[in-house]
Amino acid sequence: MAAFAEGVPCWADAMLPDLEAGKRFYGELFGWTFGAGEPRYGRYTQAFHHGRNVAALAPKPDGRMPTVWNIYFAAQDAAATAARIRAADGRLITEPMRIGDFGAMATAVDPGGAVFGVWQAGSHPGFEEHGAPGSYGWSELRTRDPERVDAFYRAVFGYGTVRQGGQGGQGGQGEADVVFWAPRGKPAEPGYAIGARTVMGDRFPAEMPAHFLTYFVVANCDEAARTAHALGGRLLNDPENTPYGRFAVLADNQGALFAVVDTSAARTSRTESGA
Repeated sequence: MAAFAEGVPCWADAMLPDLEAGKRFYGELFGWTFGAGEPRYGRYTQAFHHGRNVAALAPKPDGRMPTVWNIYFAAQDAAATAARIRAADGRLITEPMRIGDFGAMATAVDPGGAVFGVWQAGSHPGFEEHGAPGSYGWSELRTRDPERVDAFYRAVFGYGTVRQGGQGGQGGQGEADVVFWAPRGKPAEPGYAIGARTVMGDRFPAEMPAHFLTYFVVANCDEAARTAHALGGRLLNDPENTPYGRFAVLADNQGALFAVVDTSAARTSRTESGA
C-alpha cells in the first residue's frame, strides 16, 4: 500500500476505560475483529475489517485522560512537522518518538485547543482499508477559533481551503462557516477534500472543548444508529442527509464521540486523495 500524502488522515484510535467493552461494541457495530493487544505498548489493540487494518483501541493508562477517538495526520518527517506546529502557535503534548519499527508519532494541540496526532509511517503505513463500510471515512475539526486554526493547518500541512458551496478562500467567514481541506498539491476543490473545519456554535455546551470528530462509513446510517443504541451507545444527532451522505453523531458505550456516514446516498462524489 502506498504511503499517505502529507497531512492526509492516516490512522485513528480510541482511548477507552474498558478495552473489552470497546471490542464488544465496535465488533458488533462495524464487524471488526481484533488482534492480540501488545503488552509492551500498553495493550494497544489493532482492529481489522475483512482482515485489513482499520483502527485501534487501547485502554487509558490514566483514568483522568479523556475517553476519545484520536485522528492522526501523515507526516513525511515527524520532527519537521513538530517544528512547524510550534512555529504556528501550536503545542506538543508528546514529542516525536519512535514506536518500534512501526513508525514515529507525536501528539499536538492546535491554537483552538483541538488535539490531534502525527504519524510518520514505518512498517505500519496506517489504514489498510478506508472509505468503505466498516472503515474510516472522514475527519471534521470543530473549533471556536476558525481564523487561527485555518492559518495553523495551512502552515503545518499546506492545506488548500475551499468553502462549503464551492467558494474558495483563505479562512474568512462564510455563511455556513465550513471550510474543506485539500492536501498540498491538490486542487482546492471539494472533490479532493480530506477533512473539514466547522465552527462550534450555541448548540455545543460551553464546557465542550474543540475536537476532531471521526466518521466511520456504514452501509445504512439509521440501522447503525439503532445498533449503537442497542449496544449501550447514545444518539447525539438524529440521522441527517447532506450532499456527501446520510450521517449521525454518536457516543459509544463509554462516552467516546464519533460519527457514522452512509456515503452511498451522496449527491456529490468526493475523490479519495492521498493513499
